[in-house]
Amino acid sequence: MADLYTVNKSPFEKNSLESVIKFSGEGAAILLIEDGVYGASKGTSAESMITGASDKKFYALKSDLMARGIADDRVIDGIELVDYAGFVDLVENTDKVQAWL
Repeated sequence: MADLYTVNKSPFEKNSLESVIKFSGEGAAILLIEDGVYGASKGTSAESMITGASDKKFYALKSDLMARGIADDRVIDGIELVDYAGFVDLVENTDKVQAWL
């Protein structure tokens, strides 16, 4: 796998998700954490950004979704939910990790 990018800002407050999609390479893994998980919600403007980036793989931290009251059935199709062990696995299986602020 290429690189892992973490996004912790809501796409409705900052353009972090939009810019990481634009500047990350093909095959990049993008993990939504903290307020970044709001970008995983179906029916929002972020959905078209994510579904339009078919050359990237998206993940969301399940505990952060739960903490913000976002149910699994409200998550955009194709986003894989991970727990903390899954987060660690992503870090171990990518070339480098970059927090996208």
